Amino acid sequence: MTYPAGAGNRVVIPGPAGFDGTWEQLSREPYAGAGLDGPTLAELPAAAAFLAAGPLEAAQAAWLAASDSQRETLIAAETRVDAEQAAQLRRDGLALVRRTPEPDVVVEPADPEREPAPGRVWLLTSGSTGRPKQVAHTIASLTTVAGDQPARTWLCPYTSGAYAWWQVVTLSLTLPGQDVVFVDGARPDEWPQQALAAGVTAASGTPTFWRQAIFRSGETLARLPLQQVTLGGEPVDQAVLTQLAELFPQARVSWIYASSEAGAAIAVHDGRAGFPAAWLDRDTPGRPRLSVDDGELVIAASQAAEGMDAEIRTGDRAEVQGDRVLITGRIASDEINVGGAKASASKVTAVLLEHPDVAWAAVRGRRAPLVGNVVMAEVVLREGATTTDAELTAWCAERLPDYSVPRRLRILPEIPIKESLKSDV
Repeated sequence: MTYPAGAGNRVVIPGPAGFDGTWEQLSREPYAGAGLDGPTLAELPAAAAFLAAGPLEAAQAAWLAASDSQRETLIAAETRVDAEQAAQLRRDGLALVRRTPEPDVVVEPADPEREPAPGRVWLLTSGSTGRPKQVAHTIASLTTVAGDQPARTWLCPYTSGAYAWWQVVTLSLTLPGQDVVFVDGARPDEWPQQALAAGVTAASGTPTFWRQAIFRSGETLARLPLQQVTLGGEPVDQAVLTQLAELFPQARVSWIYASSEAGAAIAVHDGRAGFPAAWLDRDTPGRPRLSVDDGELVIAASQAAEGMDAEIRTGDRAEVQGDRVLITGRIASDEINVGGAKASASKVTAVLLEHPDVAWAAVRGRRAPLVGNVVMAEVVLREGATTTDAELTAWCAERLPDYSVPRRLRILPEIPIKESLKSDV
């Protein structure tokens, strides 16, 4: 076992069964807080899928992957793996490690058992187009920050084992001075206060995560002394970037484009939505090559998962607007066919977000007789706003072609959010 360079960094898991100590101290705790009779980390299988019920066991499994190069590891929130996929993981040679409610730790052996693939770290894709698939990485390919960095305490709100979760975790494991606080990002009434108590100075989350936090806990959020604010995982618009810059005037606001397949491909720090068009079709050693083909972002990645094509078609729509390239959404879900005309869900969303009373918006197609589909929108208003659905429809009608105007518009009381911290629509 080799101790990672960040072994002395602080790890905080709030709550009565939480943890506050260093990575090295966490490694000496029984797995998953199972008590004195629980297994030590060294007793766990060398080729294993850790189905984590919470951040404690996920962090311990990450330590194992980073400190023992002979291990083969998959970490995922237990809610992301159904019984059929769990059985397939065992057939693929990974033992299943779970925590039961007692609490106790159950290890289901692989069938058949095999030797681990040294250093391999499996990730599950987002599953946005079906059951999550496995992609292979290493700790090195998941580590996207190197060199001297200012000391920071990072908030990690992501679901265990997600690519964004690994980005924060490897930062803390591999660089001294990078502490980490694990919270449930889907609980905006709790995590801002937990972050304050733990001294968080840097935070990463999806645009939906940030919108929800501003909507629910804006006053507490503004008290955080953030030096770094990072967004990723979804298209980002100028409105949320501007909100965060105003809320945290001392912070650098960054947008990261990353995926399990392509790795971290784009990092923008200038506070503007999208990335510079000058970056397209540019060959720079050590950096991915970016291009747009028929409206789709294509990446030739330097930190892609194993087995990926040299060029990865991302499935994300990219539009060149002046000196910027904007990522507007998934191609498969962006186009709504309304009687033969093509409405863009992302463009309708952008128009709704331009309204001063709208805090969040989502748009999709809804089946309808005669025309096939109509545009449907859901919005959440800012606190105190009294705008009606009819007024929002009129706002859209002034700015969009008739076929793109929402025919049904619902005002929701809360911003819906999934375990992935993305919009739940």
